[in-house]
Amino acid sequence: MRDNHQNQMKLSQLRILVAVADQETFSEAALYLDMSQSAVSHSISALEDHLGVVLFSRGRHGARLTPVGDRIVHHARIILQQAEAIAKEADLARGLKGGQVRIASFRSIAIHLLPDAIAQFKHHYPNIAVNLSEHDDYRQVEKALRDGRADIGFTLLPTTDEFDTWEILENPYVALFPPDFKPAGPQITWVELAEHPLIMPPSDRIMMRDVYEHVQAHGYSLNVVSEVETDTTIVNLVAQGLGATILPCLAAKPIPPGVQVFALPVPLGRVIGAAVVGDGLHTPAIYAFLDVLKTLGQSIA
Repeated sequence: MRDNHQNQMKLSQLRILVAVADQETFSEAALYLDMSQSAVSHSISALEDHLGVVLFSRGRHGARLTPVGDRIVHHARIILQQAEAIAKEADLARGLKGGQVRIASFRSIAIHLLPDAIAQFKHHYPNIAVNLSEHDDYRQVEKALRDGRADIGFTLLPTTDEFDTWEILENPYVALFPPDFKPAGPQITWVELAEHPLIMPPSDRIMMRDVYEHVQAHGYSLNVVSEVETDTTIVNLVAQGLGATILPCLAAKPIPPGVQVFALPVPLGRVIGAAVVGDGLHTPAIYAFLDVLKTLGQSIA
């Protein structure tokens, strides 16, 4: 077998070899490859000359693999599969050289998860722009995805089948009490929650609906003395001893020193996930950003 560098096997020869093996005639392989029959025949002859073996027995029956040809075709298929994998890796790398990822989120995720995620992503892929839009709630995030204004959105799980989703973290609701509050025991009770004056987000906020329904399902109602729009303001009012509150844990952070944090008597939480539109054409950059989110999610909860 001649093995000088000018006479090495070519991937094109291996593709023709596999095509002839599959089609069992040179003419059918030529039609399949959109080549002339003479080009196919010449390629196989050159490959046989290079290897020093006969790959096909030729006759009126067509082209049938010889025993050694059958073994060589097996290796050729593996080489072609590996060549395709190499090409995909190169395509992936080229796809991460530029472009953008558009993210739609609500405030607590934008504050507590996304800065670290974006920093890590930009460290690995500095040429990809990351655009972040904040929305009042997950419904607006999902609308941004549907409208094509975002590539990745944060929403509550489960959601509709129109999205492909990945669980990022579970965000429990917590009760925050001022520093001078003296609980009856290590765990807050429904009675203590119901009797204490509460400073809450507006009752029409989507995240609050679950809280009120949860409390009512256990036979209690809340003593809401004030409604305040901003979570940070609510937490600071609690720190000043002006009332208690119930918030998702992420929305409550950062929690000032002295503020007492309790789990609800019966736990309540929200599962937050990252979503993309199902069956969409998503770039490698989008999947790379999702990988960063999955890694970070559990460290935030």
